[in-house]
Amino acid sequence: MSQDAEVDMKEVELNEMEPEKQPMTGSPSSGSPGTLGEKNGMVKVKVPEEDGEADAGTKFTGLSKEELLQVAGTPAWVRTRWALLILFWLGWLGMLAGAIVIIIQAPRCKELPPQEWWHKGGIYRIQALEAFQDSDADGVGDLAGVEQRIDYLSSLKVKGLVIGPIHVNTPDSLVRSDLQEVDPQLGTKETFAKLLEAAKKKSLKVILDLTPNYRGQMPWFSQETPRNSDFQSKMKAALEFWLEFGVAGIQMEGVEKLNDSQLLVEWKNLTSQYSSDGNARVLIAGTGQRDSWQIFSLLNETSADLLVSPYLTGLGEEPTGEKVENAIREYIQASGEKWPSWSVGGPRTGHMASLVKERLLRLYHMLLFTLPGTPFTNYGDEIGLQEQPGQSGVPHMQWNDSANFGFSSKSLPQGAGGGSGSSSNITVKAQSGDSSSLLSLFRHLSELRGKERSLLHGEFMMLPTVPNVCVYLRSWDQNKRFLVVLNLAGTRSSVTLSHSLLPSEATVEFSTDPKRQEGQLALQGLILEPSEGLLLHFPYVA
Repeated sequence: MSQDAEVDMKEVELNEMEPEKQPMTGSPSSGSPGTLGEKNGMVKVKVPEEDGEADAGTKFTGLSKEELLQVAGTPAWVRTRWALLILFWLGWLGMLAGAIVIIIQAPRCKELPPQEWWHKGGIYRIQALEAFQDSDADGVGDLAGVEQRIDYLSSLKVKGLVIGPIHVNTPDSLVRSDLQEVDPQLGTKETFAKLLEAAKKKSLKVILDLTPNYRGQMPWFSQETPRNSDFQSKMKAALEFWLEFGVAGIQMEGVEKLNDSQLLVEWKNLTSQYSSDGNARVLIAGTGQRDSWQIFSLLNETSADLLVSPYLTGLGEEPTGEKVENAIREYIQASGEKWPSWSVGGPRTGHMASLVKERLLRLYHMLLFTLPGTPFTNYGDEIGLQEQPGQSGVPHMQWNDSANFGFSSKSLPQGAGGGSGSSSNITVKAQSGDSSSLLSLFRHLSELRGKERSLLHGEFMMLPTVPNVCVYLRSWDQNKRFLVVLNLAGTRSSVTLSHSLLPSEATVEFSTDPKRQEGQLALQGLILEPSEGLLLHFPYVA
């Protein structure tokens, strides 16, 4: 066989080989730098000469697939691969176990207690509707006037409004009273419907006071009337009518004179029947009683959702820290499992500013909004409105410095509905732009009460301190804690607050003293200004 024939046969044999077994070849030009030589399983690299010297002996070799598979199957490599695989899975399982341990040991969030809307903020009473806002220049406040002020009411950050009574009531006459008809002087069913719609857009609930004989001598006409079947039928029909109409609840005043607790049970059943998810209806029982033991007795007897009383008015004009502490503790204890409510004054007892010392007015507001329970305030309490000596009727709301303080455009007789004096800054307009005003304090406290869990439904704990200072702690689970420090003395007080639940320092959330600086305060040797209420907060620490 000739030499050319042998070369051709070799080319055929190479072409028939599997691609991976074919020799690696470089450029056909063997004389160029980096030319790869031809040998099965071996690569020859011709390195260009450097500095005039060629290293012809340098060779780089690799392994073929068969050789790699042969090496990979050796016992040493098999053991190595198994060891690495086991280490990987052990590491993965270790991380999984660590994550499980962290989840188990991490503090769990406490389950939130069931709460209805009236548990989540304050309730603002406009029961003397004729004194709030006159919309038609007849000198009498009305339903349309309340609707005109709905933006202002929304700015107070309260959850609900108590309106009225508004029904037709001929004093002391059940026959000539109509519990399902609006008194024409106060408006119509249409204006009331508009008010309900406007309030709904502002997320405000409207509670209707349905005290039957509100213009008469006794709220229930007489001692015998509640046992009258005709009266009971009219009351049931009226409750059903107004609940159907869209009110968020019903309030009854003078329950201490009802003499039939079973009626409240029946009325509570009615409000429950008209309740639905997200639309619960509340039944509020009101009393003018100030005696603590009579109030405690009513708490135990009533089936209403809330009992409202002027309980805190019983503290007197110059309460001590110890007296306030005892009164709060006794009321909470008497409430038991029932949700408490707090109020200073009421529709029959007057405004807060008329019942407490002026120096304590801000402090009482802080007390109302930081205690566990629902705070009730009267229209005008947020600006310090009060009754004046010789005044006829209840004081008109004071909106601005115009005639009649913006209550009505009608010319009113001298002294009619006069509130806090013509030269006073006790108006909504004067206080709205003042960050140090009572109105600003009210709004701040009301907003906090509606959004902070520790104030919404947190635990309550009285802390020991000096005689004229009342201190308590509000806390909930892992949320921010609030420490309330109230100096009831008319002089400076120094207190040292030391407890296992307290840190050494806390942050100022708010003070009734406008001069108090923001920032951290040491709880050792804390100086309180005269009549100062101080709201501090500090974080949860596990």
